[in-house]
Amino acid sequence: MTTVIDLDARGTRHCETSALGVLLRHQGLDLSEPMLFGLGSGLSFIYWDSKSMGFPFLGGRVKPFELTRNLATALGLDLLVQETTSPRRAWENVAAHIEAGRPVGLQLDSYHLDYFGSKVHFGGHVVAMYGYDDHDAYLVDTDQQGGTVTTSLTSLARARAARGPMTAKHRSFTLAAPKHLPSPQGHIIPAITACAEAFLNPPIANLGHRGIEKAGKQVRTWLQRTDNPQRDLPQAALLMEQAGTGGALFRNLYRDFLAECTQLLDSDHLRTGHAMYTEAATLWTEVAALITRAGASGDTQCLVRAGAILHDLSRIEHAAMRALSRLATFGGPRT
Repeated sequence: MTTVIDLDARGTRHCETSALGVLLRHQGLDLSEPMLFGLGSGLSFIYWDSKSMGFPFLGGRVKPFELTRNLATALGLDLLVQETTSPRRAWENVAAHIEAGRPVGLQLDSYHLDYFGSKVHFGGHVVAMYGYDDHDAYLVDTDQQGGTVTTSLTSLARARAARGPMTAKHRSFTLAAPKHLPSPQGHIIPAITACAEAFLNPPIANLGHRGIEKAGKQVRTWLQRTDNPQRDLPQAALLMEQAGTGGALFRNLYRDFLAECTQLLDSDHLRTGHAMYTEAATLWTEVAALITRAGASGDTQCLVRAGAILHDLSRIEHAAMRALSRLATFGGPRT
C-alpha cells in the first residue's frame, strides 16, 4: 500500500528551511528560502572545541529547530511538535498526519539515511516526509542530497531513534497557517533585530561576533590540533561551504534575505547591513579556501591569513548587526 501527498516538493540549500518550505507551500504560503531563514532569525556563529572532539566545529546558524520555532512565532503559525521515546508511537504520529494529507517535518540523524552521500553523524538534520509504502519513506531533502528521495522505513526508524549531540526524541512536527495568510513584510524588522541582539550580546565568548574573533585566534593552531590535517582541515572547510549552509557558513542565505528585504523596506540601515554581509559572505568563502589549502600543503601561513580575515569578519559582522539593530526605530515600508 502506498500513501503519498501531492505537493510542491522543491528542495533547496539548507535542510531545515527546505522542510519548512515544503510544509508552508502545502498551506498556500510560498516564501523564498532566504526569507524563511531570515524570518526565523537563523544566523548565528559558534566556535566549539573540547577534549572529547576530534576537531573544532564552526557553526553559522542557531541550534537545530530554533529556526522553526522562531519562524512559527514570527508568522503566527500553529506549530505542533510531537516527541516520544517509543518507536511505535513515533511512527503512528507521522503516519496519522500523512494519511490525513499533511506533510510532516522530521528531525533525525542523517548518518542512517540510505541516500545520504556523506556518512557523518548529524542529529540536527531535518527533512519533510510526504508519503510511504510498505518498504520506503518518501522525503524532501536539500537539492544537494537529491531533493525528492526515498529511504527504507528501517533506515528512517534508525535515524529517528539515534541519540547523541543535537538529536531529539523521534521529533516530528507540522505547521498550520491561519485562514488569512500572513505577509512577511510586517515581521521582517522584529526578526532582524532579534537576530542582531543575540549576535551582538552573546552570553559566552564562543558565540556571535566574539566567537568569530576567538576562531580567528584558534584557527592559526589547527595544523597542530590534528594528527591528520589533510583530512580534518578540508573537511572543516567543506562543512562551511557545502554542508547545507548555502555557502559561506550561511552568510549567502542571510545576504540574500537582506537583499529581498531592501525591496520591501526603504532603510539606510538595511542597505548598510546588506552591503556588509555581501562583503562578509565573500570573505567566509576565502577563509574556507585558505583552510583547505593549509590542510593540503601544511602551510601555516594559510592559517595565519585565515585568522586575520576572521578578525576582520568579527569587526564587519559586528558593524553590520549594529546597523541592523537600528531598524527598531524604522518608520515604515517602502512606498
